[in-house]
Amino acid sequence: MTITKPITPIRPKWKGTMTDRERFNRQMHYQPVDRCFNMEFGYWDENFKEWPLFYENGITNNEEADVFFNFDRTATTGGNVWMHPSFPHEVVEVRENTKLITNSDGLLAEVPLDDHDTIPHYIKSSIVTPDDWAKVKAERFRLDDPIRIVDVEWIKQQHPADRDYPLGIWTGSMIGKIRDMLTFEGLIYAIYDYPAMVEDMVETACQLVEHALDQILPHVQFDYAAGWEDIAYKAGPIVSPKWFRRVITPRYKRIHEKLKAHGIDIWWIDCDGDVRPILPYMMEGGVNCLFPFEVNSCTHPGELLKEYGKDLRIMGGFDKIELGKGRDAIKAYMDTLVPLVERGGYIPFCDHRCPPNVDPDDYLYYLDLKEEYFGMKG
Repeated sequence: MTITKPITPIRPKWKGTMTDRERFNRQMHYQPVDRCFNMEFGYWDENFKEWPLFYENGITNNEEADVFFNFDRTATTGGNVWMHPSFPHEVVEVRENTKLITNSDGLLAEVPLDDHDTIPHYIKSSIVTPDDWAKVKAERFRLDDPIRIVDVEWIKQQHPADRDYPLGIWTGSMIGKIRDMLTFEGLIYAIYDYPAMVEDMVETACQLVEHALDQILPHVQFDYAAGWEDIAYKAGPIVSPKWFRRVITPRYKRIHEKLKAHGIDIWWIDCDGDVRPILPYMMEGGVNCLFPFEVNSCTHPGELLKEYGKDLRIMGGFDKIELGKGRDAIKAYMDTLVPLVERGGYIPFCDHRCPPNVDPDDYLYYLDLKEEYFGMKG
């Protein structure tokens, strides 16, 4: 998203002697830095409507908020590696407090009438049988679709080689977006009833990513790679570790080989929930960083960093539950992150979008405290 209006930052950028790009790369490779990389994952739509801090200053989205708080900059780019065209978004039925819609993934879903952020109640997927998938694949997942041609020159113009911020290449999703199309329950039934269909869906996703990487990687120097899955919750992943290792890990390895060939050795995957049962197989596939690391659904980031040593990095991991409990809780939790920042390979920020129940004044205290602890000394 391009910001088209002037934004006056509410706070100065943290002092430093390195560029954001230098700092990010050194911190993620356990090398000395001038100070911690300063970033946040973002905020829910309700924050922009309910926090006076935002609406009184005309801040309406996460991109504007990053400028408003003067965070260090990151950027991620890539090709179109998923469904095209998406399903049309349509309202099927209006009820008293909810409405039935078909969403861009082809799901029939029940959502709040006022569209406030919540997990929809999914009713039916457009893909149930192999015949359904064959039709959708032919119509919406064509490798020869002109949308798959990447405008590499545009990327180079937007992100020049001498940029001062870290740039990531998008690696899409091998299974998370398939879950979006099939629903949680639908994916599990499909793995049992139509295993070849699900594996073909995964292979299709992998080929789309490979196609984009082959076009971009020879021409642009990247600092990291980024992907998305969201296939776990508090009780663990929704697929078995055995299935993940057999089906997903080999595709990760193929993507990782392309990244490694072009000097990219930091690859984070955004996956909420408790990923510990599948983490060894994510790492076997080449993933070496977790993002945004939901604490309440998994564990304290220090536990995994201790277990996996310098083979693993974590970005995030500041418990949003503690963030909503007030200043004493914020300080107590921040104290636990000090040794992790000092060891390197860890960048602290809220472990998902900051929820609107957090007091805006407490959030500003959190940002101030983070600078006091992890900003440049002297």
